[in-house]
Amino acid sequence: MRVMVVEDDDGVADALTDGLRGFAIRTLRVRRADDMLRDHTMADLVLLDLGLPDLDGLDGLRKLRRISNVPVIVLTARNDDRSVIRGLRLGADDYLVKPVGLTVLLARIEAVRRRGRTVRADAHAVVQIADIHIELDSRQVIVGGTPVALTPIEFGILASLARRVGEAVSRQLVMDEVWGDAYLAVSRSLDVHIGALRGKLGRPGLITTIRGFGFRLEESPGCAVDSSPRS
Repeated sequence: MRVMVVEDDDGVADALTDGLRGFAIRTLRVRRADDMLRDHTMADLVLLDLGLPDLDGLDGLRKLRRISNVPVIVLTARNDDRSVIRGLRLGADDYLVKPVGLTVLLARIEAVRRRGRTVRADAHAVVQIADIHIELDSRQVIVGGTPVALTPIEFGILASLARRVGEAVSRQLVMDEVWGDAYLAVSRSLDVHIGALRGKLGRPGLITTIRGFGFRLEESPGCAVDSSPRS
């Protein structure tokens, strides 16, 4: 696995690269958002600091998502809710606040890898709901004949629900399948990504919220949103 470390602080970058290399993870260190945008195809995953010298990291993430779905873990000192929510909405797969222990970071990276393997395990599966076409193998989504670009984590959530169309799916199960382990996932992250997914799909009622339990992908996208669990 190749991890790009986007970090302008030499001390932090050296600690990260040395730690990851100790676990046989190849690293590429860059200092600027422009370097990330230019060389992102060389990485399987990006660790992104937000305090970069040429461009705010969140703006860099926004630009990256226009051209790539490479998994991104934000690794920053910013711990305010606005930055966390904006980072997740812009397409970050995870958001970690420094300082982060190496074992925790490795667990988050492994969670991203597990999510990728889960998606690939669904090879050749296709789900059709009205005019919504979901190809689980190629990770393609077409709504009304128009392709819809989803981030890896958004597609992971949709795939988890699509494998169980019409069934109530618990929050814990979705987080297990998307993040690799519900314990590692942040519950509010799931809600933020669900909101973004609904907006991109543009089909009100397609993803029903089952209060206190989880979600359901409806067989008809015209269904109304639940406010309580079904018996």
